[in-house]
Amino acid sequence: MSFRDHPERFDAAFLADLFGQPAEALNRFDFIPVGTGQVGDSYRIQLDWAVAGLPPSLVAKCPAADAVSRDTARSMHLYEIETQFYAQFGESCGARVPHVFLSDYDAASGDGILLFEDMAPAAQIAQMDGCSPTQLEAALDEAARLHQSHWNDADLLRHGFLTYGHQEERRAFIGGLMPGVYPEWRARYEGRLDKDILDMGEKLAARFVDYITPRDGPMVLTHGDMRLDNMLFSDADGRTVLLDWQTAAAGPPMGDIAYCISTSLAQADARAALEKDLVAAYHAKLGDCVGAYDFDAAWADYRRASFAGFIMAVISAMIVERTERGDEMFAVMAERSGWQALHLDALALI
Repeated sequence: MSFRDHPERFDAAFLADLFGQPAEALNRFDFIPVGTGQVGDSYRIQLDWAVAGLPPSLVAKCPAADAVSRDTARSMHLYEIETQFYAQFGESCGARVPHVFLSDYDAASGDGILLFEDMAPAAQIAQMDGCSPTQLEAALDEAARLHQSHWNDADLLRHGFLTYGHQEERRAFIGGLMPGVYPEWRARYEGRLDKDILDMGEKLAARFVDYITPRDGPMVLTHGDMRLDNMLFSDADGRTVLLDWQTAAAGPPMGDIAYCISTSLAQADARAALEKDLVAAYHAKLGDCVGAYDFDAAWADYRRASFAGFIMAVISAMIVERTERGDEMFAVMAERSGWQALHLDALALI
């Protein structure tokens, strides 16, 4: 089967074969764009079957049409990471994720495509609107299931796609990227963000190599971009579906937690009032697997990890296609995580 990177290149035989059916079992199919991805384009594929009992739709996640975003994803192995995550961990990650019908990666181009179950009527919550504390608790429950599934599992390091961040060359690249792009990023958001946040970012950029130097602590399977745009919420069973595994990695757990909490609550005072209890509830759900990693250690790591959303906002804004929605989304992410890092005095822990 040749590599197909867009629904325009699908045909009835290709789609029917995913379900063990001959081409004539599928009368026709249509597709429409869905989602708000920055480095991937997603489509809902409507399926008109000649036989009963088969899914009426599925979702295709394809490489970005925008050349800048696509090249960024290729250079950072994002398509490889996501397709390999579903192939290797989709059934064992503990978290609720869509069932995948096809996970295909083309090493020659660095592109990948996923065809997975349509989770509708589960729906996104707009990233910029934020969510309720109850919805955030549901998301953190999935984070606990994810982290618990491979807590301190040395076998994670056998998967090369999970360990790009451990490589010296990759770390050196990221270490230079943040200070390199920060002056331009600051100029872009001057006047939109509080000066205290912008000044904090400048200090972080100056110490960034020290910040990303590996430290002792637990290692888990992490999501890496755990925010509302990458989740689906449903009233059916109360569980949150986690999407967008392009930044899956073997790494410390608290980055996911700090990032999720900071970017999900619209009001800084609400976040400050709730976050310690939220972290304690997450830690308790991990159970006995944590061993000697007590709440005090987790809270210190959480404070240090509170830069996670800010860092993602800075770097992503400068390396993907620029859009009006993207500019505001990254501003909101940086603002929420920036206040979190300031309130928790995270700079003192570098």
